[in-house]
Formats: sequence, C-alpha cells, structure tokens
Amino acid sequence: MEARWIAVIASSVIAFILKFSGNIVPARYLEQPKIKSITALVPIVMLSALVVVQTFASGQELVIDARLVALLFAVILLLIRAPFIVVVFGAAALAAILRYFDLIN
Repeated sequence: MEARWIAVIASSVIAFILKFSGNIVPARYLEQPKIKSITALVPIVMLSALVVVQTFASGQELVIDARLVALLFAVILLLIRAPFIVVVFGAAALAAILRYFDLIN
C-alpha cells in the first residue's frame, strides 16, 4: 500500500476518533463558562484562517493580487451593513474586473 493511502486512512481514523470523542464528553464540562467562550470563538478563528490562506496563498507562494483588493472591498461593504449576497457578488465582480482589465494580476 502506498504511503499516500496510509496517510488518508490514518487521517480518516483520527477524524472519526475526534468526532466521536466530542460526543462522549460529559455535558457538565461543556457547560463551563470558559469552555463556552472558547467554543464560541473557534468557528471565527477557523474561518479567518481560511480567508487568509485563500487570499494570500497561491500554491506554495505568498501573493498580493486582486483577491486582497476584493477582500478589502468586502470588508467595507460589511461595515456599511450591505446584505451578504451583495458583499459576495460585489467582491467577486471587483476581482473579476481587476483581472479582466489586467489592473492587478
């Protein structure tokens, strides 16, 4: 068996164990205020990390291109409380326009 498949199977088993262990944790531990505050922040941190990686990474390189401008535009739209669909399509349209006219790589 290739090392790649061993890694896939091992990570699948680890993911299953992690998910299962989340179900067997007693509720009294999850009700503690410190744990509640940490678990409330986990999705924010994970999504922020995903946005940063998708914005600044291209393969193994760090890049600054139209995605950064589109992200900044999306932040501005969010600050003025635009609907989420407007934020998504606005940022995508701006990135497409910048790339189409070759203003930013």
